[in-house]
Order: sequence, then structure tokens, then C-alpha cells
Amino acid sequence: MKIRWTILVAALALSGCSSGSEGIEPIRGSITYGGQPQARLSKSPPGSVLPHQFIDPTGRWVEETYIIQADRSLKLVRRRDVVDSAD
Repeated sequence: MKIRWTILVAALALSGCSSGSEGIEPIRGSITYGGQPQARLSKSPPGSVLPHQFIDPTGRWVEETYIIQADRSLKLVRRRDVVDSAD
């Protein structure tokens, strides 16, 4: 009985871990919105960080951070709203 309880607790703990590994979904204006860009970044080494700022569909300034993968694709790792200090 104790082994079943331990397995159940472990399964529940692991199921909670797997749900956050999907990453951030691109939005309209993201470099990877609609798929990877056709041009590959051939001069930047894998692991390089690429920032990108744009206005999202709701009119807010957004900054995204990408990391160049070993196959030269881009992985979206962070998105944040850019706060305008002039307001």
C-alpha cells in the first residue's frame, strides 16, 4: 500500500512538471509567428541572444528574447511589456 501511495505522489508531481516545458507561444509580430524565418542566422553562434521589439496586436510595446539553437532556428525564451518612462 505504501509503494502505491509513493508511486501516485511521484506521478502527480511529475505531471505538474511537464506542463510548463512547452515554451512561449509566438504572437503576431514575433519573429517566429507563422513558423521559423526562411533566412538562417549563419554568422551568429548557437547560444547567442537575439532581442526583438515590436508593437503587439493590442498596441503595447513588447520585447522578446530569442536564443539561436544549434540548427540555427530561433527559440522564444522570454516576452515582456516595455514600459515607457515618458508617461
